[in-house]
Amino acid sequence: MVELLLMATIDGQAVAIRSDQVESVVDIGTVTPVPLARRAVRGLAALRSRVVTVIDTGVALDEAITPPPRRRAVVTRVDGHHYALLVDALDDVLEFEVQPLTPGLVLCPRWAAVADGMIERGDTPVLIVDLPAIVARVTGEGRIAA
Repeated sequence: MVELLLMATIDGQAVAIRSDQVESVVDIGTVTPVPLARRAVRGLAALRSRVVTVIDTGVALDEAITPPPRRRAVVTRVDGHHYALLVDALDDVLEFEVQPLTPGLVLCPRWAAVADGMIERGDTPVLIVDLPAIVARVTGEGRIAA
């Protein structure tokens, strides 16, 4: 099935994000830290007259990493709440033929928990990441339906 996907980079890895999970892409300004929040939660930011929870996507996938400062983010809405997921870079929105993850494909645990399919971009396979699954890793809710 052909879908519209946003191409992004998270911790140096090219990924694709389903466009129906993307509310907007933004540059995050001031982030106010939240005491006692999980490490992946950078804090709260004001964005177009609303408050969003800013999540460092790299840390959400692997708590052991030390991420570089990031400002680009993909805004999504999960269970009525807005989240800004920080990424290294954003590319273009393109149509791709989406393929399911092939049986027997072994992914490292950080990607396996959030992968939701794959595409071929040129000769390179690219994982499709599920934004609600990334949010769920941070909120401890398990996998949340989009």
